[in-house]
Amino acid sequence: MPENHPTVANTPDAFEQFIWDWVSLTPIRSLWDLQGIPVRVIAQRTWTAAWNDDLFGSAAELSYWFLFALFPMLVSASSLVGIALHQASNGYDRLLHYLSPLIPPSAYGFVVQTFNEIVNASNRQKLTVVLVALWAASAGFSAIQDAMNAVYKVKETRPYWKVRGAAVLISPILSLLFTAILAILLATDLFSHRVHHHIAHHLIADPLALVVRIVGWAVATALLALLFALIYYWAPDVKHRQWRWFTPGGAIGILGWMAASFGLRVYLHFFNGYSATYGSLGAVLILLTWFYLSGFMLLLGGEVNSEIEAAATEKRLNDPASLALIP
Repeated sequence: MPENHPTVANTPDAFEQFIWDWVSLTPIRSLWDLQGIPVRVIAQRTWTAAWNDDLFGSAAELSYWFLFALFPMLVSASSLVGIALHQASNGYDRLLHYLSPLIPPSAYGFVVQTFNEIVNASNRQKLTVVLVALWAASAGFSAIQDAMNAVYKVKETRPYWKVRGAAVLISPILSLLFTAILAILLATDLFSHRVHHHIAHHLIADPLALVVRIVGWAVATALLALLFALIYYWAPDVKHRQWRWFTPGGAIGILGWMAASFGLRVYLHFFNGYSATYGSLGAVLILLTWFYLSGFMLLLGGEVNSEIEAAATEKRLNDPASLALIP
């Protein structure tokens, strides 16, 4: 082994840490190229790592911080939109309507009601509200940073001001991306209705409206993939970052999030005893459950990406020909 590389002890822990150090230093360009590694191996590694990294506990922690950051994020996004348009963004709750297919009905009603109460109470001193809301909303991204560091087996080395500063800067970007997704879904519905209103012939209107909806959902999905990509790029404290627009982990995270949200809605449709047991707290518990599933799918996607990188790096380091090329 070249002299400028650390000597690796013949223990699995030392070699594993050496691999993760290389993942941090030399990220691979494309995660879709598994380099001959079977998908079954990636799945096994991901499942083992999910338990070792306590993804289930981290998702529970994220659900708390997501709840803490949800309304500041919505208020800051609404306020930023209102400031940009030089008028109050009173119709933001209309955009939130497009979350209803994902959030269980009782939790969705709780979110909209609480959001409207906060906005109505803070319609004065808009700039102060935005600044305070941005700081509070950054708590959610800070929690993601800690969880993604565990996924990539790295310790946080950035100073506090830099970590929290990045969270404060990225949180409004994520908020505006989230708003853009909802706005595109709203525009898709409006265009579809306009098509049916202005074109009387159903043989022309129906296919055209379908095309509009497909394009709208495709753009919204692309923005959602961008949101996941930003999180996976900025959250972990790796030494060298590699931008990837769409990754296997991102695809699994998005599809898993949608499937989990739909599954939760179906479950609550048949077994909705929370309101009878917990009263008004039932909506909060359902919202926390949805946040738990969302956080877990986000972290699972990051785990998939990290394990692909680790498996590819391990294969490369175990190959004498490849190891000789390392400077």
